Parts: sequence; structure tokens; C-alpha cells
Amino acid sequence: MRAIVFYCMVSFGLFSCSKSGGSTPALLAPSNLMVNATVNSDNSGNVSFTATASNAVSYEFDYGNGIFETTASGVVQYKYNASGNYTVKVTAKGSTGTTAISKTIDITVTISAGLVWSDEFDIAGAPNASKWGYDIGTGAGGWGNNELQYYTNRADNSYVSNGTLKIIAKKEAYQGSQYTSARLLSKGKYSFKYGKVEVRAKLPAGVGTWPAIWMLGDNFSTVSWPACGEIDIMEHRGSELNKITGAFHYPGFYGGSAKVNTTTIANATTEFHVYKLEWTEAVMNIFVDDKLFHSLPNNANIPYNQNFFFLLNIAMGGGFGGAVDPSFSSAIFEIDYVRVYK
Repeated sequence: MRAIVFYCMVSFGLFSCSKSGGSTPALLAPSNLMVNATVNSDNSGNVSFTATASNAVSYEFDYGNGIFETTASGVVQYKYNASGNYTVKVTAKGSTGTTAISKTIDITVTISAGLVWSDEFDIAGAPNASKWGYDIGTGAGGWGNNELQYYTNRADNSYVSNGTLKIIAKKEAYQGSQYTSARLLSKGKYSFKYGKVEVRAKLPAGVGTWPAIWMLGDNFSTVSWPACGEIDIMEHRGSELNKITGAFHYPGFYGGSAKVNTTTIANATTEFHVYKLEWTEAVMNIFVDDKLFHSLPNNANIPYNQNFFFLLNIAMGGGFGGAVDPSFSSAIFEIDYVRVYK
């Protein structure tokens, strides 16, 4: 009886093998990965990549700046937004269960950014109304910071002369406030996403002054702060002469918990310096005179992938400015230009 059962099992096994047409072939892992890159000579930032490999079903490109892309063909074109040296990693993937293989290639990208918007402040009189508006008054709670100034649109507090914009803070009784100043903003007139910003400026002197070059998201009116995001390219306390602050405020990291860094320069209130932001979908970098001092990785979960507008102002006192020197009378924030490159 056992012999009969064994015979049946063997017979069934032979029959099954015969019916399947033979054993299933083993899956082949990718091999022979080759990667080529061609950087466009027009300094546009465009780079063409071609990857090939035997038995590959898809290719993952790590562009070396925090951005990834997957393609089945292995042929892609990517546009970098900043000059630099990048190590690009390409991973060829095969069928499920096989081992992927990777290869890196180094490329150098040079981008000649073009000027897309600026104010050179070369026409004397009121600031250009097609580029700048004003915040007026004291705002809720001193603009949320217990500031002491009343912002006006008077020529006493802002005007253009001799090629620069002057924003002037004054000690004077006005509309119930002890000080006046101006806050100019490009909201509703100009905003942008990604690029390079350069602002050449000389900062006001005086303990209690708080000048700023900063930006807010275009959706400020609908989602409010900090959901709209804030970029502080330059802030300066008159009580901490020459100490420059850069900051990013957004949900989870704002106010006293903002992403902040500082650097110290010489002659901030007596000489002009260039305050710069380089902003891409991968990173935001803040500089003074081309010295990088603050950086924040960008990603889809924070609000820095939409249009932002500019603000230029001097606040007095408040949570950041601190106590004002009783002998303070006036101070000038002088701005040579604001430029945006892409």
C-alpha cells in the first residue's frame, strides 16, 4: 500500500512539473548601471541625465539638494535654482525581491541669475507708489510686539533723496504714541517665489531701535501669522550694536521658538552692507556681505513654497527692541536698493 501511495505522489509531481512547462526562472537583479549628465551651457541651471542598466524597471534620482525623482525611462531633465557642486546619486531598481544598485556622479552648475524686480530709489520724493504701500497706525498690541511707534505715510517718516530711501523714526507725540516711524510693504504690488534677494542698507543707531528687512507669505490676510510664514533677512537691536539676526517663523517655530541665528559685523550703522537671501525649493540661506550665517532646509511641510512680499521698517521698543534710550530723538534707516534675481 505504501508503494502505491509513493508512486502516486511521484506521478503527481511529475505531472505538475510537466504541466507548468518547467521551473520558474530566477529574477535578475539590475547590473551594468551607467549614468551620464549634461549641464546646459546657457547657465540656466538645466541638467539632462541619462541612466541605463540591465534588468532595471525604474531609476531614482537624488539630485544632491534634497530633491528626489523616480522615472521608468532613466531619462530626466532637472533645473537647479542655485549655483554649486552637486553629487547626484542614481539608484536602479529591479523587480520586487531583487537588489538595487546605485552610482554617483559629480556635477558643477553655474547659474547667471537675471534681475527680475528692483527699486533703486533714484527718484526723489515719496517712495514709488507702484511698488510700495504703507501700514498705518499702531496695530493690535503694538503690531503684536508691544511696539511704541505710530506708523505713518508722511514725508516726515519716509522719503527718497540722493539715491536712497530714508525711513525715519522720531520721538514725538502723535496720535497717542510717543514715537513715529514708517513701515513700507510691497503687498498687493509685488511678490514672488524662490530667487535671490539683495538689499543694501545702513542701519539706524539708537538704543531701542528695531529696523528690519523681512517678508511675509501672500496668504497672510487669509491664514494670518505664523501660518503664512515669515522670513527675517535682517533684524538689528540698537542695544546690541552690529549684531545681525536672521530668522524663520512658521507653525511650530515662531516668536521665541523661531529658527534664529546671528552674526556680528562692523559698522552696521555707519556703513552700507548687503543683506541677502537665497531661496530655493530645497533650502533658504541668509547672508551678510556674502557671508552665510543662517540656513533652513525647505520642504513641502513648511510655508516657504508660495509667493512672499517685502516689508521695510523701523520699530521702536517692543519685545525685540527693548527699552528705548530716554535721550533718543531720531534715527534713519537708509536703503540703497532692493533687488530680486531669478
